[in-house]
Amino acid sequence: MVIGSGSILNNGVAGIQKGLSDMNKASANIAQVATSEDPAADLTESAVSLLQSKIQVEASAKVLEVGSKTIGSIIDIEV
Repeated sequence: MVIGSGSILNNGVAGIQKGLSDMNKASANIAQVATSEDPAADLTESAVSLLQSKIQVEASAKVLEVGSKTIGSIIDIEV
C-alpha cells in the first residue's frame, strides 16, 4: 500500500467514480423493473443499491475533503 497525498486523493476519486458507476447500474435496473419477473424484489434491491452508492460517493467526497485539508495543513507547516 502506498502512503502519501497522491494515494489519498486517488482513493477518494476512485471511490466517487465507483459510486457513480454503481448508481448508473442501479438506475438502469430501476428503469427496467417493470419488465422483471419479481418487480417488488428487484425494485427493493435496486433502491438499496442506489442508496449504498450515494453513501459511497458522500464518503469518498469526505476522503477528498479531509485529504485536501491535511495536505494544505502540511504545506502551511512546511513553509
